[in-house]
Amino acid sequence: MGSPSLKIVVDAMGGDFAPLNEVAGSLEALRDRKAIEVILVGREEQIRPELAKHNTRGLSVSVVHAPEVITMEDSPTAALKQKKNSSLGVGMNLHKDKKADAFVSAGNTGAVLSASTLILGRIKGVSRPTIGAFFPSEEGVCLLLDAGTNVDCRPQHLYEFAVMGSIYANRIFKYENPPVGLLNIGEEESKGNEVVREAYQLLKNSPLNFVGNVEGRDILRGKVRVVVCDGFVGNAILKFGESVPSFLKAKLLAYAGKSAVRRAMLGLVRGALRSVFKEMDYEEYGGVPVLGVNGVSIIGHGKSTPKAIKNMILKAVEVAEANVNQHIQDMLAGVVVRPADAVIPAHE
Repeated sequence: MGSPSLKIVVDAMGGDFAPLNEVAGSLEALRDRKAIEVILVGREEQIRPELAKHNTRGLSVSVVHAPEVITMEDSPTAALKQKKNSSLGVGMNLHKDKKADAFVSAGNTGAVLSASTLILGRIKGVSRPTIGAFFPSEEGVCLLLDAGTNVDCRPQHLYEFAVMGSIYANRIFKYENPPVGLLNIGEEESKGNEVVREAYQLLKNSPLNFVGNVEGRDILRGKVRVVVCDGFVGNAILKFGESVPSFLKAKLLAYAGKSAVRRAMLGLVRGALRSVFKEMDYEEYGGVPVLGVNGVSIIGHGKSTPKAIKNMILKAVEVAEANVNQHIQDMLAGVVVRPADAVIPAHE
C-alpha cells in the first residue's frame, strides 16, 4: 500500500464519549478508506488502551499527545487561551502547520468555531465564517446557513453565506447551479427587515442562482438547495428540526400501542419508515463544515457515535478533495460589491 493521500486530525477528547467513540469511529473510517491517515490527538494514556482493543493491522493511525481537554462547560475563547495544550488547540495547529489536511471534532462547538477562525484564519474575502445545517427535503438535501454562528448579520454577511453555501452544494452534493433562497416572512421582494431587504438586492444582482425569498415551509419542499438567514433564525429552525424525528417516533409508538392491528399495520411499512428516519439522522451526515476558514474543520454532535465520527472523517476527506475553499475564494474575488449594493463581475 502506498503512502496515505490525506491526513485527518481527530480531536480524540472532544465528544461526550471520548476517546472511546473517537477511536472506534476513526478505525471504521480507515477500514472504509484505507488511503487516508488518522492522527488521534489527546491524552495518550487514555487513547492507546482504546486502540489496543481493536485490530489496527494495515491501518494508518497515529497518536499525538495533548494533556489538556476543553470541556463543554468551558468558555470557548478563554479555554483556547488558558489550555494551549488541549487536544483541540494542538490538533488545529497540526492542520494549520500543514501536517494534516483536515480537522474533526465532536467537542465544544463554540471552541471549535473559535479555534477554526483564530488559528486557521479566514479565507480572503470572507467577513465571517459560518456553519450550516443539512435538512432532508422532497428533492435531496437542503443546506441552511447560518445555523447559529452569527446571530447579528449585515447584508454582506448573508451574501457571503450564499456564496459559500452554493459552492458547497455544488462541489459536495453535486447540484449544478444550485438554487439559493433568502429566508423571509413572505416571497415578495419588499418583505422583511432592512438587512434582509438589502441582502435581497445583493443576491438579486449576483452571479448566483438566486430564486428570491423563501419561507420556512420551502426548506423541506426542496424548492431550493441553499437557504440563507442569520444565525438566530437558523439555530431556532435547526433545534426545531432536531426534535421532529423523536416526536414522530413517539407518536408512532403511541399509535401502535393501542391495538395489535395497528402494530401489524406499522410492521408492514417498517422498511419505508426506517428509510425516512435515516434521512433525518445526524449520524448519516456526520458533521458540518466551518465554511470560510483557511482549512477543513468539521464539527460534530457531542453525542456522536462511532458511526457519526466515521462519517465526520469521510466528510472531511470529501471537502478536502473537492477543494471547496479555493472555489469560495475565487468566487468572492470575482465580484465587486458597490455602495449601491449591486454585485457585478469584477471585469465590468
